[in-house]
Amino acid sequence: MEWVFDGGRPCLDLVNTLRSRHEDGVELLTGPDALAEWLSLAGFTAGRVPVTAGNVLAAKALREAIDRVLLPPEEPSGMDIELVNNAAASAPSPPPRLALVGGVLRREVPAPKDPVASAFAALAADAIDLATGDASVRVCAADDCGQRFCDASPRRNRQWCSMSRCGNRAKARAHYARLTTRDT
Repeated sequence: MEWVFDGGRPCLDLVNTLRSRHEDGVELLTGPDALAEWLSLAGFTAGRVPVTAGNVLAAKALREAIDRVLLPPEEPSGMDIELVNNAAASAPSPPPRLALVGGVLRREVPAPKDPVASAFAALAADAIDLATGDASVRVCAADDCGQRFCDASPRRNRQWCSMSRCGNRAKARAHYARLTTRDT
């Protein structure tokens, strides 16, 4: 898998697990192993955790609801808003605990009982934060990309998901077009 984390926000990185949306789409969450790998690489789990086929379906449903909420053609549907809200509320963090370590009281936060649900809750909370914040969600301007990204630039005029990938290709094409036009 070629995982890309150029969305600028975790919820957009999840949305970008469906590539080439402008065409037929290329699904990267192909099964439990792929979702477990993505959750680990995205920093939601420490290593691979057990993931079920049901988790994959839930991740895809959450991904699409987040996409429709953040980039709505019109007003987002109540079902999508409810799905995001339910995911955000589904896995509360375990309460902190006190531990006596070497005679000093320390705060410990136990690992969540369901790390996958906790990851989905964090992704939904991130989407809520993004939807209600000042940043804009944009679609990469490259014709062959379609990735979503968070545009927090001062003028909100960022065009590409990644300057090192799509931006450089676009600038190289424009440069080549200028050279060939000038030579004829």
